[in-house]
Amino acid sequence: MIKKLAIVLLLAVAAFIAVMFYAKSEVTNYLQQPLKLDSKQLITIKHGKTLKSALWLIEKNGWINKSSFSRLLPHLHPEVVHIRAGTYQVTPGETLKQVLLTMVAGDEYQFTITFIEGSRFIEWREQLNRAKGLQHQTADMTEAQIAKALGESREKLEGLLLAETYHYTEGMSDLDILKRAHQSLSHELDNAWQTRQENLPLKTPYDALILASIIEKETAVGSERQRIASVFVNRLNKGMRLQTDPTVIYGLGDKYDGNIRKKDLSTPTPYNTYVINGLPPTPIAMPGVDSIQAAVNPEQSAYLYFVASGNGGHVFSKSLVEHNRAVRDYLRKLRANKSN
Repeated sequence: MIKKLAIVLLLAVAAFIAVMFYAKSEVTNYLQQPLKLDSKQLITIKHGKTLKSALWLIEKNGWINKSSFSRLLPHLHPEVVHIRAGTYQVTPGETLKQVLLTMVAGDEYQFTITFIEGSRFIEWREQLNRAKGLQHQTADMTEAQIAKALGESREKLEGLLLAETYHYTEGMSDLDILKRAHQSLSHELDNAWQTRQENLPLKTPYDALILASIIEKETAVGSERQRIASVFVNRLNKGMRLQTDPTVIYGLGDKYDGNIRKKDLSTPTPYNTYVINGLPPTPIAMPGVDSIQAAVNPEQSAYLYFVASGNGGHVFSKSLVEHNRAVRDYLRKLRANKSN
């Protein structure tokens, strides 16, 4: 009798081990199956959702095959249980276990938004409104209200945000991005001002920022920035007006239709440097680091004028006679191109 009971017990234990081995094998196969994707996808796990909810969502999308053994995951693989809320990117060939471990680590997908050097604050707002994954906290705020929220004493934010690429995760706000951009600009401007040349006709870091914004709008050629800066610095030192078209365009605002006319050059606005002396009251765009550095460390030159070369760069002149000659050459190139 005892012998029979022992045999039954051994058989039961063997059967249990076999079932557990089979169950463990099925769970392993479930975890190791690659996601059925043709391209990268995003998946969002909301706050309060559990492992079971995440598995249901992945199965619902058809990315993995269902398994009745999935309920054993918490017992056999506790390392995948405590997933975090967030938005995650999944890629073709990635296994279910890899996805779950990413969620446990909270390694969220990083969205990016890139602001172009020379862009304006109105363009930044449009970009932010279109950006995916952002909470639009500033949608109903005026520029002055946003400036106050950033801790900025000025009401106008033109030039006070650093144009570059910013990364963010799902649920961050557009105000978060603007705060980082403002802090980055302040840091770069402070560093540049500490290493500025002596005897510049710039009284404050904000003056340097205004000049940097003009440099940014005048050239996209990196090697020209310091020379462009030298022209403006030389003109300021001599009491000459800057006479730069981008400031006229900025002053025209919505009236600018793509062309500058003679009457525009003589129409007074706070930004028309053909009419006003010195710098305009604010920056006219968001400058990059290179333009800020050029503004405070211009090339040492005697240039007072420049005009487009027709080949992407500029021709620089030391006298009005030279400049007028360069302008005539440029106009000849324009006419020749139009006739071809």
